[in-house]
Amino acid sequence: MTRLFALVATVATLVLTNPAVAQTVILVRHAEKADQSTDPVLSEAGQARAEALAARLSTVSVDLILTSPLQRTGLTATPSAEASGLQPEAISLEGGTQAHVAAVVERIRAQPEDATVLVVGHSNTIPLIARALGQSTPDMADCEYDRLLTIQLEGQGVFGVTTRYGIPSDCPA
Repeated sequence: MTRLFALVATVATLVLTNPAVAQTVILVRHAEKADQSTDPVLSEAGQARAEALAARLSTVSVDLILTSPLQRTGLTATPSAEASGLQPEAISLEGGTQAHVAAVVERIRAQPEDATVLVVGHSNTIPLIARALGQSTPDMADCEYDRLLTIQLEGQGVFGVTTRYGIPSDCPA
């Protein structure tokens, strides 16, 4: 098990630090919310996770950052955007989840083949975006905030690695 973890960590590091030879898409869920309101800001833990994401991506040249229009996704992306000198682009939620997922995927596919795109979404959209790009991934529990999915798209080929970042999520086993 330790060898498998070391192999996955090595591959993820190579994917995140080597110059892109294919389009790279990094998918994360927004960080922890301050409350259960409709459009909450991040909690202290969420702010720390957003900073941890920026630190994790500090060696990556991100070309585009996509979020939903909700504050929690924008606030999660902000430290990474500031480090990259980018402004996150909010993709509308109008038309429902499937329309949002389709618009995100269309925007990703419109990027150059060597681009790196960070997508900050929600527990119900991140797995759907990954699947629409051709990468199988399990659904996300509402308590899961630490999944970082890196997908390499090269022509019709898709290669994905799931890693974790920041403090581990507190999800029951």
